Amino acid sequence: MKDMTINAIFRSLFLLLATTTWAAEAAPRSLAEEVNTFIGSKDDGNTFPGASAPFGQIQVSPIGSHYSGWRYDDPQIRGFGHSFVSGAGCWEQGGQVSVLPVTGRIGPGGEFDTAGAKTFDHKRYGSRYRHDGENGQAGYYKVRLTDYGGIDAEATALTRAAAERYTFSNRGEGHVLVNVGQANERHAVTGSAINVVGDRVVEGKLVTKSFCGGHQYTTWFRLEFDRPFKAFGTWGEAGGVVNARHSMEGEGKPNGAWLTFDLEGNPSVTAVSAISHVDADGARNNLRSEGMQGGRLLGFDAMRKRAQSVWDKELASVRVHGGSTDDRAVFYTALYHALLQPLTGSDADGRYRGYDDRIHRADGWTYYEYFSLWDTYRSQNQLVALLRPQRAADIGRSLLAIREQGGWLPRWGYASFETNIMTGDPVTPFLVDLWRFGAMKGREADAYAALRENAFGVPPLNSRHAGRSGNPHYLEHGFVQYDRAFPSKGMDVDPHHGGSATLEYALADCSLSLMADALGHGDDAAVLKRRGRNWRTLWDADIRDEEAGFSGFPRPRTEDGQWYTPADGRYGPRSHHGFHEGTAWQYQWLAQQDVPGLVEAMHGRDQAARRLDTFFAYDALLADPAGAARKEWVVGPYSYYNQFRYNPNNEPDLHAPWMYTLIGQPWKTATVLHAAQRLFTNAPNGVTGNDDLGTMSAWYLFSAMGLYPVVPGTGQFVLHPPRFARIDIDLGQGRTLRIDAPQADGDKLQYIGNVSLRGRAHPSVWMDWESLQQGGRLHVELTGTPPQQGWGTRPDDLPASPCAADPATLPGAGR
Repeated sequence: MKDMTINAIFRSLFLLLATTTWAAEAAPRSLAEEVNTFIGSKDDGNTFPGASAPFGQIQVSPIGSHYSGWRYDDPQIRGFGHSFVSGAGCWEQGGQVSVLPVTGRIGPGGEFDTAGAKTFDHKRYGSRYRHDGENGQAGYYKVRLTDYGGIDAEATALTRAAAERYTFSNRGEGHVLVNVGQANERHAVTGSAINVVGDRVVEGKLVTKSFCGGHQYTTWFRLEFDRPFKAFGTWGEAGGVVNARHSMEGEGKPNGAWLTFDLEGNPSVTAVSAISHVDADGARNNLRSEGMQGGRLLGFDAMRKRAQSVWDKELASVRVHGGSTDDRAVFYTALYHALLQPLTGSDADGRYRGYDDRIHRADGWTYYEYFSLWDTYRSQNQLVALLRPQRAADIGRSLLAIREQGGWLPRWGYASFETNIMTGDPVTPFLVDLWRFGAMKGREADAYAALRENAFGVPPLNSRHAGRSGNPHYLEHGFVQYDRAFPSKGMDVDPHHGGSATLEYALADCSLSLMADALGHGDDAAVLKRRGRNWRTLWDADIRDEEAGFSGFPRPRTEDGQWYTPADGRYGPRSHHGFHEGTAWQYQWLAQQDVPGLVEAMHGRDQAARRLDTFFAYDALLADPAGAARKEWVVGPYSYYNQFRYNPNNEPDLHAPWMYTLIGQPWKTATVLHAAQRLFTNAPNGVTGNDDLGTMSAWYLFSAMGLYPVVPGTGQFVLHPPRFARIDIDLGQGRTLRIDAPQADGDKLQYIGNVSLRGRAHPSVWMDWESLQQGGRLHVELTGTPPQQGWGTRPDDLPASPCAADPATLPGAGR
């Protein structure tokens, strides 16, 4: 009996220990830990793997040889920069203040030879590293540098302050190099200054020229260490100077400081950092505000805990149930990327540098900067408005401040200046959607005045802004002329891409007509609605793609109104002429505001569907759901031209999968989205093309959640099969939208059988904003059989096109 009792006790202890061990191993990771920041860091996704807060002002991430700052297979880490833009396609994307821990002798003839400046080039002194053990989570990054005896580098970040911890393997001495003369590859430093202050601080400023060769702007910085350095010096064009506290150099000149630490008894050195676009006091205040507590520097682990707690809260606003570990990593990394920008522009004291280059103060709100509007108006803007209404309100207010202080609304706003990158009129659908979602409440009149000025005018010649540079011709003739010789205020200007600019203007006009009508501007609304059909002025019914067998495509027109014909006398819809980063095949679908007109121009619904089938290689998607998208669609990230397929790498046709739904074939939308989602993977090349400040990530999120904002200004979200069995979306004010799809399986091709909303049948293929923001339960029944006569196929199930003409109006009839 005694033995049996002892055995029973041992069995119980064994089971208890086993259960405890299993529970510890099975403990769920935090959402911040589920993020894989390496997704998109290869094949020109152009994301960065380092640390940032949501919409953070400062980021700490590796610098390599890639123009965007970093690529997953870069051979060495040159340093850790302190300012990055996520996913943009142009060069010059930050990396200011390049910091690297090293070992070796600094002095004449040493590994860092102060007799000259050559050894202080971060392209030469950069360290090799290894991916084994590298860790990239939301708010935290770690990598092992394999040179200099081996050094572990870690980074974390809050909104306005960050921290780095460098742990040396060697004992004796270790150095931290602070390089202000170099930044990301192709990001030229045109001037810099650095100061060593006391025995713990380095601060200064650097002027860089960005974006796509744009205007110069200044970044001030401060680095404060957790313990004193025992030696220091600076380097410049003439070499290094021991014990020097100041260095200042001009364009392209080497400049920086080294700090030497005693590693005996403590192999780790932590630096807390902050930047500002206002002045040196701005950087100091930012560091004090978020990098210190009780007058002391916040420790690295304490800051990391705060940073990842912030991310856990942000990411928990969308909760997915079901799916694999990889599915969750892809989803939450996409959410992470979509919530990185625009960047916080106002300092801790509310000050920010406006587009007039003067200092202003955001009192009680946050000023934002870095607006890639041509990209973000299509998906990322709506996602932020849906999930972060207060941030969306501040974003809208920031755009109005830019207009007030800079004289005009921006197109691609970088730091405190307008770059004029890209074409069309993206700020209009961007701001109109913010109005539709309630983010412009109390500022509707100001927003409409700014948008009307933009839609009916052109900035003065001496303004930095280009605005709608094609407006003079567009307002008179209904199209933007194709003129490659048109003077430009930057790299891009609308007449250089007259075909796509016309389509973008028309889409923007239609969205603005809805705002005008709602605000009581009836005459404007009527004019803008007519202009919303201006895509028709470019529709050449006679142009034919002989290989595909379709007639009628948008075609650019010259200033005299003639169809553009290249020198060889042959124009085809796959050519590069007249359309920005795309072809007529891709841009033909950018008329979602007038689906009846577009269908008629394509010779009816059946022919429009056939054209979509060809565009998406629909038969191939059915035959090979797992691999056809990559085989049929994906070309190089910058191979925009001579294409007739869907381009998942770029923005112009992002909405095209839902054109099937808008003509009554929602099951085909499901097929396309299922194929497209295969392109988003839990790997460094897991984003197709540039992520473009979260645009592609936001597109994926909407595709996985089962709704997408197809037509700007309408507030309509078109429905499709969710990827997860259940998704809870917090909408603010205590409201949650619960999307239930119990049969959901991301590995299978599935279709919507029926939908119910808050317990009532919902035959419509869309939800409007007013209904969505009420929250409640959206129940989606999925099936493996295409319901070709079922849900979403009747005319009454489809939304009305906001700028459709009277049925008697024919395509090609002009304005």
